Amino acid sequence: MTNATLPTARLAALGQSLWVDNITRTLLDSGTLARYIRDLSVTGLTSNPTIFEKAIGSGNAYDAQVRELAAKGLSIEEIFFACAISDLTRAADLFADIHKKTNRIDGWVSLEVSPLLANDTAGTVAQAIELHKRAGRPNLYIKVPGTPEGCPAIEELIFRGVPINVTLLFSREQYLAAAEAYTRGIERRVAAGLDPFVCSVASVFVSRWDRGTAKTLPANLQNTVGIAMAGRVYKSVLDFYATPRWKALIAKGATPQRVLWASTGTKDPALSPSLYCDVLGAPNTVNTIPEETLLAVAEKGNPQGAMATDGVAAEKALAAATAAGVDLAKLADTLQIEGRDSFNKSWADLLAKIGSKRESLAAAR
Repeated sequence: MTNATLPTARLAALGQSLWVDNITRTLLDSGTLARYIRDLSVTGLTSNPTIFEKAIGSGNAYDAQVRELAAKGLSIEEIFFACAISDLTRAADLFADIHKKTNRIDGWVSLEVSPLLANDTAGTVAQAIELHKRAGRPNLYIKVPGTPEGCPAIEELIFRGVPINVTLLFSREQYLAAAEAYTRGIERRVAAGLDPFVCSVASVFVSRWDRGTAKTLPANLQNTVGIAMAGRVYKSVLDFYATPRWKALIAKGATPQRVLWASTGTKDPALSPSLYCDVLGAPNTVNTIPEETLLAVAEKGNPQGAMATDGVAAEKALAAATAAGVDLAKLADTLQIEGRDSFNKSWADLLAKIGSKRESLAAAR
């Protein structure tokens, strides 16, 4: 297949931005990321503590920088953020042309605040502002969890002009809370006479729904809830930004927050690796895809066309899951808490690996 007929190109033709959910120094140094941009329609990138834990903790690609930063007396957390910003600014530069050509809508990379700040609104705001300033790139999102404590931080950061990737969203209600926080931040900018054009994405996690319901649902309903929940959220996105409130903001120069499908790789080898990507294509959306899933989609994907906009099939599937014993509201809260705790563990593991690397490098001198 030519590049134009690849499944990734067909998803891009629907108006969906394909981002790769990975960052390593090797990905940059080898030219692999540049190739994905050129050949596989990749237009952005996301990262998280788990990704950096694997990248920095294995191999020796970061040894020289860790050694240099440790010699300057930096803390383990400071060493991490310095390494992460080094990688992400390089990636941001690779996407700079896309960012410019799409009028700042696309071509983004993402850096997450410390997961330990998930319940600390003031701490999240302070660190997000500092990290964005240090990176010095207009196309770098700061990732903030869309928890009850995170939403006030999101509003404040948008008001201050910091582009935000809202993470750890699972349900329509969680998404709408994040969209409301984004909107209030934009409205405050309008009231203050500031430019209302501040970009944001809202990351809705998909496959974790199916892992979370696997023990409850019968075989015929397995792996249906994640896609159905995405359909429910997508309808709420369309409804939210069709309101007079948002039409007035768009007329003033604001841009809607795009929904981003996250956790779209499959873990079960019995499932098609492109299961979620094939059916979640839609205009004005983003799909951030694990690297192995991106390659599988490019090779074997079968995009089904744009998602339905009415939510009817989605609600039918969710009703079936509810009838089978799934408490969707309760599970959404559980998944958000579990996601937060998982990132906390990855963060602790990441810092431990950097600390161990720092000690071993010092001992080897």
